[in-house]
Amino acid sequence: MLGVTIMKKISLIFVVVAILVIPARLLFAAVGCDLNDPDRDVARLFPGSTGYKTNYVSIDQKGGQTLLSQVEDRLGDKFHGLFETIDVTYTLYEVFKGKDKIGYIHGVNEKAQYGGIQVFVVLDLDGVIKGFYFQKLTSKYGKELRDPKFGEQFVGLTLKDFYNYDILTGKTSGPSGVESIKNPVPEAESDFKAALRGTKKNLILVDEFILGNKYLQYHKAGGEQKK
Repeated sequence: MLGVTIMKKISLIFVVVAILVIPARLLFAAVGCDLNDPDRDVARLFPGSTGYKTNYVSIDQKGGQTLLSQVEDRLGDKFHGLFETIDVTYTLYEVFKGKDKIGYIHGVNEKAQYGGIQVFVVLDLDGVIKGFYFQKLTSKYGKELRDPKFGEQFVGLTLKDFYNYDILTGKTSGPSGVESIKNPVPEAESDFKAALRGTKKNLILVDEFILGNKYLQYHKAGGEQKK
């Protein structure tokens, strides 16, 4: 009788643990990419800024499966893995100087050769890249990829440039500033392509969530391409 009672208690403990742990795992799977220290990082990425506003949004919230299909079409690839589910909550930072908005910061998680990476872009109000950096980078070639000279190659580019970059083939078609971005280490090809994919995804999400699809006109499904 005592043994049965103990077994019931053990079973109850497992049930309670399962109730507590499973939602936590699901919540983790739906987490986007936040700045490690927003107060410090925003001030560093936008010298002279005086504040910021944090916005949280998901594809599921904004348009569900229809929007996911549109984003995948613009990306040229399917979403997959824990960090690309439809319910991932993305964190967008609107940066201010006094009462004036001066730009945005947004990051995404991306799967690379040796693990996850976090790709952040710093944008002006028109969606032009002002800065690029890895917040997290699990790679044997992290030193070379974190070199400021690598990130500087992204400055001045927009989503228009990345629409002409095929993330599956790694090739560009038509005029695109992406073709000028050079991989600093040939052996880091997988991580290099992950960085470009993350940047393109980043820019698409910002265009969708913040810029009102300003760059959709340059996508083949968004109307006539600008010559």
